[in-house]
Amino acid sequence: MVKKISPTQDKSAPAAAPVHPLAASVRESAQQIWLAGMGAFAKAQEEGGKVFEALVKEGLSLQKKTQGLAEEKLGDVAGRMSAMAETVGAKAGQNWDKLESLFEQRTAKAMARLGVPTAKDVAALSQRVDALAAELARLGKPARTAAKPAAKPAAKPATPKAAPAAPRSRRSRSATAA
Repeated sequence: MVKKISPTQDKSAPAAAPVHPLAASVRESAQQIWLAGMGAFAKAQEEGGKVFEALVKEGLSLQKKTQGLAEEKLGDVAGRMSAMAETVGAKAGQNWDKLESLFEQRTAKAMARLGVPTAKDVAALSQRVDALAAELARLGKPARTAAKPAAKPAAKPATPKAAPAAPRSRRSRSATAA
C-alpha cells in the first residue's frame, strides 16, 4: 500500500557529485515518512469529528463504570463506619452508666457521713408519725398538729410621756457632782 516513489534529481543541482546509495536510501525513506505523516494528518482532519465523538462515548461509559464502583465502595465504607459508630456509642453508654452509678454511690456515702437523712429515712419517719397519730386517736386524745399561740394580754392605754429635760451645762454637772 505504500507507493514507492522514484528518487528525483534536482535539475538545478550540479551533476558533478555522485550520490552514495546509502544516502539515497535514507533520503527516500525520509520522503516516504513525511508523506505518510501528511496522509495521516489529512485522514485525521476528515474523520477527526467521528473519532472525537467515539472517544467521548467511550469516556462516558468508563466514567459510569468507575462511578458505580466508587458508589458501591462508598456504601460499603459507610455501612462499616455506621456499625463502628453504633459499637462506640454502646460502649460509651455503658461507661456513662458506670460513671453515673459510681457518682450516686459516692454522693450517698458523703451525705450519710454528714447525717443527711435519705428519702427512705424520711418516708419511714412519716409512717411512724402517722402510726403515732392513729394510736393517739384510738386512745381518745386528739392529736395536736401544731401548738396554739398563747393569748396576748389586752393592750394598755397609752400614757403621755414627759418632755425631755433640758440639757445641763458642764458647770452645773460638775457643781452637782462635787
